Amino acid sequence: MGEKPGQGRKEAWQGESLRTRMKRVKVYRLEDNGKWDDQGTGHVTIDYIEGSKDLALAVVDEEDNDTLLLHNITPDDIYRKQEETIISWRDPEKALELALSFQEAESCSFIWENMCTIQLELQSKILGSHEVRPQRTVKSLEAPRDSLSRGKSLAFELPPLELSSLSVILKTILLCDVTQQTRLADLILKDRDFFPKIVDLFRTCKGLGDMDGLHKIFRLVKAIILLNSAAIFDKIFSDDFILDIIGVLEYDPEDRNVQNHSAFLKEHAVFKEAIPIRNASVVSKIHQTYRICYIKDVILPKGLDEATLASLNAIINANNAFVVCLLKDDTSFMQRLFATMRSSNISAESKRELVKLAFHFVVYFFRYTLLYRTCKNV
Repeated sequence: MGEKPGQGRKEAWQGESLRTRMKRVKVYRLEDNGKWDDQGTGHVTIDYIEGSKDLALAVVDEEDNDTLLLHNITPDDIYRKQEETIISWRDPEKALELALSFQEAESCSFIWENMCTIQLELQSKILGSHEVRPQRTVKSLEAPRDSLSRGKSLAFELPPLELSSLSVILKTILLCDVTQQTRLADLILKDRDFFPKIVDLFRTCKGLGDMDGLHKIFRLVKAIILLNSAAIFDKIFSDDFILDIIGVLEYDPEDRNVQNHSAFLKEHAVFKEAIPIRNASVVSKIHQTYRICYIKDVILPKGLDEATLASLNAIINANNAFVVCLLKDDTSFMQRLFATMRSSNISAESKRELVKLAFHFVVYFFRYTLLYRTCKNV
């Protein structure tokens, strides 16, 4: 959009009360020549339009109380938050590019979150679901700073996890934007029974042959993975859940045939210990790493966005570094490895496996040692 509204202008915001600063904005309109034209300074509110159930963004001139802006908030993806103090959008009805430049970053965030909440409610109505109900957080900016802080609470809640509520929960996740993902993940994790319930529902639907239910659970689990939450990854990739999560991901509604990922991992992807590893944590990390790689490369190769893919790769690299560090410090393991390699009583196949193990260990050791040193020097 070229030059940002308000760029290069030193705002004379000092001297006013906190109450005034919290609601003060400049209204800009993009002209044909690509420059932003200052339409005036006023006070912003979100409120119902008189005689209507529609919520609108309104700016009233601070000097003569004339209306500088009255914009119906729509469910369309037309709004953008730029930096910390600017909200811009293109009004499709008036074919205008508009922007609000806020005096306070906190005020900008407050209005933005309220707009997102309203959009979520409008979008859920369009989808035909009146069960996804954001908690109304729309308040006047006449409120002081503590009210603004309270307004940052999560704008929606999840119903109890049941087969009948899967669609509602899925829509809530799919309709949240990037700014809401972390808070939604926290909401899911607060329910300690959330993932055990998913597993129970999955096993029940599988036992009953309920394909519709299995498809809904697949969509829900995939959407949860795309929330890209490290805390959720810790939960679903743990030994308690990962095999059931992989089982859920066998029922992709876009695939005509049910995949047998769990059976493959149990029967064919068997971890061969060339030298027995006595540290249970190391064995667990090796199994987890292989399964995460399998999810990333085989089950969901086209279903992951770049951010989630990067997070999974980071987990894999961290696991590899963990394994290498523990094995490096395990003198018993290293002694057994080299003693067995020198032995004349092992087969050629076993010796090849040992050489491969030693080679990969050395490669990973130097890779993560260099990475660690690089990170320390940054």
